[in-house]
Amino acid sequence: MSVVRAVFFDVGNTLVYPYPSVSEVCREMLSRAGHERDLGLIDSFMPLVYVYYEDRYLEDDTFWTDKEETSKVWIGMYSLLCRKLGIDDMAEELAQAVYDEFGCSNRWRMYADVEPALRRLRDMGLRIGIISNWDNRLSGLLDGLGVGGMLDTVVSSADVGLHKPDPRIFELACERLDVAPHEAAHVGDHHYADILGADSVGMTPILIDRHGGEPPAKGRFVRTLDELDEHLRQGISCGE
Repeated sequence: MSVVRAVFFDVGNTLVYPYPSVSEVCREMLSRAGHERDLGLIDSFMPLVYVYYEDRYLEDDTFWTDKEETSKVWIGMYSLLCRKLGIDDMAEELAQAVYDEFGCSNRWRMYADVEPALRRLRDMGLRIGIISNWDNRLSGLLDGLGVGGMLDTVVSSADVGLHKPDPRIFELACERLDVAPHEAAHVGDHHYADILGADSVGMTPILIDRHGGEPPAKGRFVRTLDELDEHLRQGISCGE
């Protein structure tokens, strides 16, 4: 039986979600610039925008290790959206505005189960960290959302020049909290980045799916962080 001394979390779709939505934020930024567009029309182009991201991610996911390259990908996504909406002359300028807006903590919300879960983990004597493919604004966002003080370390890919699922980013996070990988669990929503990455160094991976997808055939799985405690008690124990 392993003894877990630390729990790490992914951020997007694990702890936070865009508020009120990506489409709504885009609509607001376009409106500020004098380009009124129907929210439904924006929504209709979002699948294409996400395909742009997935293609870029599959081509070379190392963009997450550099803040400039990371911003280029997101600006490319939002520029595509603007062009599909018939806004060509200001596409990159508006895309930059959307990207900048998502650097503000008020454009994100914590899922309702996050803060209670973090407090329970603290009460169990566990250390808490973040391992996320994110740009260098992550620590500020988490502070703005009021949970920065509950975290022992925040490892952002753009800050450390490493990205999930590279084993080294998981090892670095464990080193920061002075725990061995087998003494840590990692919770995330992405099988490739979170589960394979954590498993490769001997951490206990826990997949979370907040959107009703099919559970995996094997492995630890939760729908909400309310279910996390049970996984930490079944098959693994917690201690100092």
